[in-house]
Amino acid sequence: MFTGIVERAVEVTSVEDHKGGRRIALGHRWGDESHGESIAVNGCCLTISDMASDSLAFDVIRETLDKTNLGDLSIGDRVHVERALRVGDRFDGHIVQGHVDGQAELIDRTVTPEEWRLRVRPPSELVPFVLTKGSVCIDGVSLTVAGLGPDWFEVALIPTTLDLTALGEREVGWHFNFEADVMAKGVVETVRRLFASGDLSADGLPSGDLSAMMPRRRDDAD
Repeated sequence: MFTGIVERAVEVTSVEDHKGGRRIALGHRWGDESHGESIAVNGCCLTISDMASDSLAFDVIRETLDKTNLGDLSIGDRVHVERALRVGDRFDGHIVQGHVDGQAELIDRTVTPEEWRLRVRPPSELVPFVLTKGSVCIDGVSLTVAGLGPDWFEVALIPTTLDLTALGEREVGWHFNFEADVMAKGVVETVRRLFASGDLSADGLPSGDLSAMMPRRRDDAD
């Protein structure tokens, strides 16, 4: 699990395509990594497959390449990296699983002396999971929804985010790796299932007997 608090943006130093997918090497070492450790690369949870004195390598399967922007990377591109959360670490972002839901297109950006905003269009099936003032993760960066439209959302980038990430370098048309907030997904999917089963009416109120869905107290057990 991750938090979306990107540690740094690092360069891609090698890209090798092969029959099973692609091996990507990044020009960065923390110094205490281990083979098999999980690292979020542009928001994708990847496993360290090889290490050199000044680089880390990851094997990316075809399904991941098809669903993320890792298949679009070239040598010299900058990607965001974050190590997995440890028990007892400070939790500054939000819960990020590293399981990308889809790619979200950058459709506009506004740059003024006062503010830097990105307007992003997620896949239509993921729009219900984006909430005003809710959390989203784009290319591994935890951000708060600052504006919401019928099929897009906006995020505002503070100077620190611009300094530590490559978000300010992305041109209109770039496809971010997008992960919706896991709690929003849980709520929306639960409500959908209740509607489908007839246990929730159109006005959002429970219908019928929902006692079977409620947790049972120990003294209610048979």
